[in-house]
Amino acid sequence: MQTFLITVHLLVVIALVAVVLLQRSEGGALGMGGGGFMSGRAQANALTRTTAVLAALFFATSLGLTLLANINRAPKSIFEGVKQESTDKGSSSVLDQLKQIDQNAPAQPQK
Repeated sequence: MQTFLITVHLLVVIALVAVVLLQRSEGGALGMGGGGFMSGRAQANALTRTTAVLAALFFATSLGLTLLANINRAPKSIFEGVKQESTDKGSSSVLDQLKQIDQNAPAQPQK
């Protein structure tokens, strides 16, 4: 299912890029004078509508891929690495335990 959705997503992306590049530039900064490949008002409306549909499909496939990726992932807790140690003076706080973990971690090399 995920492979199919990735394939559909890539096809939507390619189509979206193509449709956006087909649209007429409003500023005329590219040196393309009046009268282009798609110069009529009806074609411009069709391209705008197609862009909107492809954008909606892009968001839908993106959300679908995200949901598929998260289905099999096991939930994690931020407290998994924290050890429950009791001291003579009472139990230390979670922040103290996190500081100890950070101090015991190997130093990362400087770039």
